[in-house]
Amino acid sequence: MKNEIEKLTTLFEEHRNEENAGPMKKYMKDHFPFLGMKSPLRKELEKQFFKETEILKDPFDKDFVTGLWEKDEREYHYTAITYIGKFIKKLPKDVIPFLEGLITTKSWWDSVDSIAPLVGELARKYPEVIEETINRWSVDVNFWLRRSAILFQLKYKNQTNEALLYDYIVKNADSKEFFIQKAIGWALREHSKTNPESVKEFIEGNQLAPLSVREGSKYLS
Repeated sequence: MKNEIEKLTTLFEEHRNEENAGPMKKYMKDHFPFLGMKSPLRKELEKQFFKETEILKDPFDKDFVTGLWEKDEREYHYTAITYIGKFIKKLPKDVIPFLEGLITTKSWWDSVDSIAPLVGELARKYPEVIEETINRWSVDVNFWLRRSAILFQLKYKNQTNEALLYDYIVKNADSKEFFIQKAIGWALREHSKTNPESVKEFIEGNQLAPLSVREGSKYLS
């Protein structure tokens, strides 16, 4: 996989844009440097890379993901997540600890919120990972894991395990962490599209942070 990483690096470096890189880094609160490639261009280059290398025809390779994650610029991390997503329907449940490592390394909302739905896909296929792993995440000292637990069902719509969602929210309702309060609101807002009355009743019956209430009530009358 070292050769593929070198090829991707060469391709991305050809499109480095310092004029864009500064504002992109600033937008992410200076947590990560950027090459300065905006999403449409990066996605176009990813497609080119996948086609030219035929890497998606090979078995899933954690070393490729790790190699990209070790690079500084954030675009490589995004491509690593894209790569995982291409394989997610074929991956075994024992990839969960690997995803946990990505969630807790070089963590910020952009990577975590992209990985959480991938965990959600695995949990659909292997519901036992909820009890085996995600329940632990919901009370973990690492708030990014707690955020992931709250958000992993975000795309489930009417398949959402409502009791589980509410349980995770209650366990985190007293958190002062912005990203937890925001996640609670986001999860409630999304679920309100499917079951508004339940969400309304839950918000009224629980002590939630004002931010969570405001976000969660957005689509409620």
